Order: sequence, then C-alpha cells, then structure tokens
Amino acid sequence: MKFIIGIGGVTNGGKTTLTDRLVRTLPNCCVVHQDDFYKKPDQIEVGEDGFRQWDVITALDMEAMVSTVKGWQENPVKFARSHGVSLSPEAEDSGSEQKGVHILIVEGFLIYNYKPLIDIYDKCVYLSIPYEECKRRRSTRTYTVPDPPGLFDGHVWPMYLKHRKEMENNCNSIEYLDGTTPRDDIYNKVYESIQNTLLPKEHYCFIQYFNLSLFSVSQQQDGDNIGFVYRLVNIILSKCVTPVLNF
Repeated sequence: MKFIIGIGGVTNGGKTTLTDRLVRTLPNCCVVHQDDFYKKPDQIEVGEDGFRQWDVITALDMEAMVSTVKGWQENPVKFARSHGVSLSPEAEDSGSEQKGVHILIVEGFLIYNYKPLIDIYDKCVYLSIPYEECKRRRSTRTYTVPDPPGLFDGHVWPMYLKHRKEMENNCNSIEYLDGTTPRDDIYNKVYESIQNTLLPKEHYCFIQYFNLSLFSVSQQQDGDNIGFVYRLVNIILSKCVTPVLNF
C-alpha cells in the first residue's frame, strides 16, 4: 500500500522539523523536499518589488520534483533503497511494494500550489504562524543566499499571503495546524491523524467482513448475537488503531 503525505506551510513554520521526526518514526518512509529543487541563483528573476523572486513557483524546477515523486510512485522499494532509507524486514525480504505500508512525505512551502501535485496527496497538512513570529524566526536563520534588507516585508510575506489564498482555492482537504504550539503536540496530532487515516485502508476488508456478519446476524433477530458481534468489532478495532503503522 502506498500513502503520500503533504506537509506544507509558511517559511520557518516548522515543516522540516515535523517531517524529520515523522521520517524517523513512520515505517518505510521516504521524503521529497521542495527546497531541493530550487534553481541556481542566476536563474532567479528580479521582480517588480526589486527582489529576486525566491518565493514563487517559477524559482523551482517543479517538473523535476514531479518526476521524483513519480519515481517513488512507480517503485517505492527501489526509491527507498536508492535514497538510503531502511525498509521493514517484510519489505526487504519481499522486495515488493505490495507488502506493508510505503509512505512518502512531500514537504515544502508551495506543494499545494502546483496543479500536477495537488491530486497525489492522501493527507494534507499545513503549518502556519503569525507575521511577527515568522519574521522573528526568519531573522535567526542562515541561508546559503543571505536575505537582503527588506526581503521579508517586501517579498516573502506578501508572496505567502498571495499563495495561501491561491492554495485555499485549489485544495479543500488541508488540515491546518498552529505552528506556535509545542513541537511534541504538533507531532503527536499529525502522527495520530495518519494512523486514523491509514486504519480504514489497511482494515477495509476486515471491517466489511464484520459489517456483513453483523447484517447476517441481524436477520436472525437474535439480540444476544447482535450484541456479541458489536462487542467483538469494538474490541478488535480498539486493538488495531495503534499497531497499524507497525505492519
């Protein structure tokens, strides 16, 4: 089973921190960072605002990024091995993507603003922080190409507001998170949400089977049998929620 998670958000919102932690804990998990697809500095145009346009989609080689994502989709086992990602024993032994869960995290600030990528996600997360906190965090970061004076207010934040509005019009399945909450709380919420999203897919046939059993028993109009099936389903589901990602 293949599962793709999008982790988007404003600059310095906590995307990479969350992604790195999920990669360490999710099974057979690979990651594609949008920042890895920036064009060379001399290819970045200067805009009407007087700044090089680092915070727009044309600053990125999105075709190469989509190609990388498709490479994972075609063969997640091969992709994981070529990127030094450890696979579960089951996946290693079988060499097949059909065994267990294979997860890809796509992380970046404009991952929901490029149409060829919008429909690939099984789960969408977006981290946001207020203007003042974002500006403060940005000022503490050291970039390969340093921010010139006035870049944040003159380019970075205006582009964020523009692209967020565009994103909200393009995608309506995003789970928005407050990036100012404690890191552990953000991680726990996203990890639990991933578990709950995967559960129906991993156990769909199982649940369908018990629904059929419940229907069959109900036809007998036997209250004791119906109650037994209900209790059995609830017990098994309660045991399955946590271990889903350990397959």
